[in-house]
Amino acid sequence: MLSEELEVLAEKERVAQHSCKNHIRVCQGTGCMAARALEVKNAISGSVKEMGLDKDIAVIGVGCRGLCALGPLVTIEPGDRLYKEAVPEDAGEIVASVTTENVERLHTDTKAPFFVRQEKIALENAGSIDPDRIEPYLAIGGYQSLLKVLSEMTPAGVLDTITRAGLRGRGGAGYPTGLKWSTVAKAAGPQKYVICNGDEGDPGAFMDRSIMEGDPHRIIEGMAIAGYAVGADRGFLYVRAEYPLAVKRLKTAISRAERNGLLGANIAGTPFSFSLEIRLGAGAFVCGEETALITSIEGNRGMPRPRPPYPAMSGLNSCPTLINNVETFANISPIIRNGAEWYAAIGTEKSKGTKVFCLTGAITNTGLIEVPMGITLREIVFEIGGGIPNGKKLKAIQTGGPSGGCIPPQFLDMKVDYESLREVGSIMGSGGMIIIDETSCMVDVAKFFMEFCRTESCGKCTPCRVGTAEMHGLLDKITKGQATVADIALLEELCEMVRDTSLCGLGQSAPNPVISTLRYFRDEYMAHLEGRCPAGVCKFQATEGVAQNA
Repeated sequence: MLSEELEVLAEKERVAQHSCKNHIRVCQGTGCMAARALEVKNAISGSVKEMGLDKDIAVIGVGCRGLCALGPLVTIEPGDRLYKEAVPEDAGEIVASVTTENVERLHTDTKAPFFVRQEKIALENAGSIDPDRIEPYLAIGGYQSLLKVLSEMTPAGVLDTITRAGLRGRGGAGYPTGLKWSTVAKAAGPQKYVICNGDEGDPGAFMDRSIMEGDPHRIIEGMAIAGYAVGADRGFLYVRAEYPLAVKRLKTAISRAERNGLLGANIAGTPFSFSLEIRLGAGAFVCGEETALITSIEGNRGMPRPRPPYPAMSGLNSCPTLINNVETFANISPIIRNGAEWYAAIGTEKSKGTKVFCLTGAITNTGLIEVPMGITLREIVFEIGGGIPNGKKLKAIQTGGPSGGCIPPQFLDMKVDYESLREVGSIMGSGGMIIIDETSCMVDVAKFFMEFCRTESCGKCTPCRVGTAEMHGLLDKITKGQATVADIALLEELCEMVRDTSLCGLGQSAPNPVISTLRYFRDEYMAHLEGRCPAGVCKFQATEGVAQNA
């Protein structure tokens, strides 16, 4: 039986791991790779060999551990000692420190709030397994959830488990995952598809990229379970081409899964078959919208379609199609493994489980975190994130990417969940969280996001195509000190029009940064009308009839 063969591979891997007393794990995520992490790993491997410690020390390349601000990161086990900002020249000292701990200058505290305040589910294997091999994933119980649903559960049972767990889609809107899966399962059609949306395009966001790079088999397993639950035998991983490392590791993982009978025909000797292909996105932000993504997979220019019909009823090739993002699929295997009640006990009443966030901007600990729903913004920014550097004050927290809003410090003690963020004029989005300090101008911040939305608009509908350009023009006018009170009124009117009449989510949410900054930072807008930028960021250009401060 297939499961027995997999267990043999898993046990062989566990024995091999235990045969080495010590393990040195070197981050091989994109951020650390840009800082010479591959050279660090090769140098450490070379030092281990030179010292004749091959049988005592295993050097392993792993995915992102999260603390990107201090990479490349090197972990030594046992002891969970973490060394920061490693360079190839440190290799000898790092190897020697396995027994002597003589590189304290590189050490960072793994008991710090950044690590201990997190609760990892989607990222539970981050920084611990080799993503280029299937054996380490099998050794920690990988693919056992898939084998469990195929041998012990009906599709209806899987749907019930996901529904009771309370998982909501992690791609932005937070739609109940179990309800979406059930809709696809009930839909009639000769063919059904499962699509993983890996087209992560928000500025300052790299959550999905890190999961794809560091734990690709978890995504494959989640998609296969979804295929079984909804009655689909084909799947597509849609990944932006700007993620070459993620694409490479996903291709390798798919090949390994196929070779071990975990993808393809009659998986585990059952009637269930599931094949998986990768499709590359050309970098259009609008393709993060599910109907535009489907259009792109079909070989056309990525542009959204009117809804209804929704993809669950008529999606790829006009067939019922299930679309979830990377983080959503990363939660499936642990829910099957641990049960719906376990997952539902984490988080808040309406927002279950954990959420992965990217902390970027004016924050000490830039990087990737996973925290339970219901944690406060204060805990994220000042405990896990380490606060604002250089003694500056917090001005705002921008969540949800270009579709989100800017939240002022008065809401620091607000719980982070879908409903709370919506109440204050922002959204969860895919998980970007940009910290803004007092040196930033909020009008300029709104202009930055509107420039992004204007550039990324597909142009299909007039409200988004023209409206975002007009809004950007007004914001540019304000930052140059050339606007009047009438321009502010027109800007607010345009925000309502674009939000209410655009075809897809890009246009409908594009005004959010403007609306939220007008709501909470209107004084900065009014100051610009007087020829004054409170942050000193904007460079005014004189125009007749408007007060200026050159």
